Amino acid sequence: MESSLPRRVALLRSALLPDGRLVDVAIDGDTVSAVAPADTLAAGDADTLDLDGRLLLPAPAEPHAHLDKALSADRIRPPLGDLGSAIAAWAAHATTMTVAEIADRARTQALAMLAAGTTAIRTHVDVLSDGGTASVADSVRGARALVQVREELADLMDIELVALAGPLAPDEHVEAVLDLGVDLVGGAPHLAEDPLADVDRLLAIARRRGLGVDLHADESLDGPVTLDHYARAVRDWPRDRQYSAGHCVRLGTLGPERLAEVVADVAAADIGVITLPITNLYLQGWQHPVSTPRGLTAIRALLAAGVRVAAGADNVRDPFNPVGRSDALETASLLVTAGHLTPDEAYAMVSVAARSVMGLPAAGPVVGARADLLAVAATSVTDAVANAPADRIVLSRGRLVARTEVQRSVAAPTSAQAPAVPEPATVPVP
Repeated sequence: MESSLPRRVALLRSALLPDGRLVDVAIDGDTVSAVAPADTLAAGDADTLDLDGRLLLPAPAEPHAHLDKALSADRIRPPLGDLGSAIAAWAAHATTMTVAEIADRARTQALAMLAAGTTAIRTHVDVLSDGGTASVADSVRGARALVQVREELADLMDIELVALAGPLAPDEHVEAVLDLGVDLVGGAPHLAEDPLADVDRLLAIARRRGLGVDLHADESLDGPVTLDHYARAVRDWPRDRQYSAGHCVRLGTLGPERLAEVVADVAAADIGVITLPITNLYLQGWQHPVSTPRGLTAIRALLAAGVRVAAGADNVRDPFNPVGRSDALETASLLVTAGHLTPDEAYAMVSVAARSVMGLPAAGPVVGARADLLAVAATSVTDAVANAPADRIVLSRGRLVARTEVQRSVAAPTSAQAPAVPEPATVPVP
């Protein structure tokens, strides 16, 4: 990152909007205050940034990350495999981690995401209970690291923390993690011996603490469905906090009648659903070598019912996903390919919808919106999603926080190799 960053910006010149307009965008503090035709707004030169026709978009937000796990694959060297093998590889490594090591990986990952345009991250953090045998002090190592990173990066990006409590994590360990300032209650009830009972346990903790909830839900191609039980339980809970569910892969395998029932419950409770294509496409279907089912939730059915559907990258280079570019445009591209969405729909799910599910103010080049913005060297949203240009300018709360400039040189064909240009046809004059 440049030494001059971050810096306050009052005016963006020559920004291309998705609708084709070329505009100037004025920013007052952290808010967009005006959008007008290019070269019609004024500001001091020191506060002006010329976008030179780059496409200006709402900055991406990541609604489901695991910063405590990110970039651990080289240390763990996990075998390729499904969710069960990933959990086992991670659990074996987790007992060896220090707060400093977790914080270093998490910080590196968060800044990589910021450089690519993501200005807000919701990250789960494991309650490190080691099957219930760890001490309280050991169980909060991940949370301590991520609270530290959240504080370090507070001037650059928004970071929300979710306590990821496994089925064997004692309530006192979950409470200890929340006591550190973690924002929401989370867990993976579908992994418990009694999934519905674990949903109830986690919701009881959230009710006691007055917190929102973000559960890993039904991350399998078969087995029990917990999402509708969760939805019915929180339907009448206070609306001043967020309720969401990640993965929800099981919905993609349900028959029409059962799917309609679950989707109706989710819509009635206004639970945000977070689909995670790269990780679930990797983890799901290993047991089906022929006509391999794909690990995605029922995106179209949820959207048709008015459910807020966001998308995230989930894991990056850890036992749960050995690859990943820390780039929301990669997630959007996968949604087009695997989820059959349009590029515009896909980008909205990693930006506008993601911020909604995270409970953040709306952002984008719109008057009154938060000035969390991404400018890319692209001519349209489709071009941006297709090519993921590395040339990017990132604003968070009206401040320039990242800039990547690319210089490209390509050899031109020699005249001997170049195709001959035909002479123009001669048209006789009458």
